[in-house]
Amino acid sequence: MDDPRGYNRAPYFFLSYAHTPKRGIQGDVDPDMWVWRLFRDLCDHILQMTAEPVGSPVGFIDRTTTVGEGWRERLAEALATCRVFVPLYSPRYFKSDMCGREWYAFSQRMALQTARSFGEVAPIVPALWVPVHPAQLPFTAAALQFNHSGFGADYAAEGFYGLIKLNYLRNEYERAVYQLAKRIVQVAEETTLAPGRRPSFDTLPSAFGASGEEQTLRIVIVSSQGEGAGDGDDRGGDKSGVPDWNPYEHARPLAELAAYLARNLDYRATVLSFDDVSPEDLLTGGSSSGPAVLLVDRGALLEPERRERLSALDSDVPPWVGAMVPGSAPEPGVRDEEDPGPPDLETVAPVMSRRSRAVSRAAVTGLATAEMFSEVFPKLAKAMSAQFATHAPSYPPTPPRRPSFHADGPEPAAGMRHEQEAHGDRRP
Repeated sequence: MDDPRGYNRAPYFFLSYAHTPKRGIQGDVDPDMWVWRLFRDLCDHILQMTAEPVGSPVGFIDRTTTVGEGWRERLAEALATCRVFVPLYSPRYFKSDMCGREWYAFSQRMALQTARSFGEVAPIVPALWVPVHPAQLPFTAAALQFNHSGFGADYAAEGFYGLIKLNYLRNEYERAVYQLAKRIVQVAEETTLAPGRRPSFDTLPSAFGASGEEQTLRIVIVSSQGEGAGDGDDRGGDKSGVPDWNPYEHARPLAELAAYLARNLDYRATVLSFDDVSPEDLLTGGSSSGPAVLLVDRGALLEPERRERLSALDSDVPPWVGAMVPGSAPEPGVRDEEDPGPPDLETVAPVMSRRSRAVSRAAVTGLATAEMFSEVFPKLAKAMSAQFATHAPSYPPTPPRRPSFHADGPEPAAGMRHEQEAHGDRRP
């Protein structure tokens, strides 16, 4: 069936890479010419491996060096429709804000589709341009347990750049690029990722946090619904004692979508039920604490006990705690002094509402769709994180917790993740 948005003609892959600055006078050789060669070779192989017609957009790469007319639109369209995201790892890659935004835009599509179904979707195929030490990887990338041992030991040791530049490894380059093309086609044909909305790069967050620093985020569910089944500490994993509330009628609870989005912002998220959180847990900024976002079920505002607890928290709330209201706004109606209608968040918690409204008005009036939620939640999380960094008490830093890297690779983390089989990065 033809898709009017052109999904059937969408690129098989989006090659995301960090642009290398030019040296010398204008007109010097393009420092990224070898990346361009890798891209062309991948496209040639994929054309041979598929029935794609010649001239179809097999892959997408951003070759621009300046922001010109239509640049953002072309980039956004490719990210909204491509089937596989291929990040080209290098130390420069994880320092690039633009690469972090590209990664987050694609992961946002994965989060929304995973929330709509019981399946897990993760069509990301990382590739090594230059080997990266595991300690340099943000959690977002470290969570992808791809094993590239099938691409050859020289590839794992040198990356594509070394295979291209060292003459005696040319055959190994051909082998590795062929294997990568096969993997891209396999993932593209086994995974169906629906097209998404074109991202706005002006407001997109980066998926890469500060290297070597663990970021925390508390997601507090304020709902009148019953408890779910899982445990709270999360890198995309289980939530338990947390309501299964979902205002968007998706297969998965809102808590899982929020945790998935948080993980792709490079946060270690803890998902909690408001009923199990003491005021001290949210009012203090100790070393085991962190910024917090309350996700408030409009129905919970009708319950006197929860409403009073929210109001009491709001009266002394620290600047790193915000609140938002997922779900559609109520229909406007005629109200009078005798019947003011159901309470809203701005009436119950005016302080948290003001700081959230500064991020997005819809955060407190109602986020009608999961797409709106996935756009506003990252902004509020980042804003609360910035407030915590500015105002919270200082404590000695906690050493980062990184996954161990060994021959068999670490156990996959629980939660919304595509089964990676044995295709995880194997870095020296």
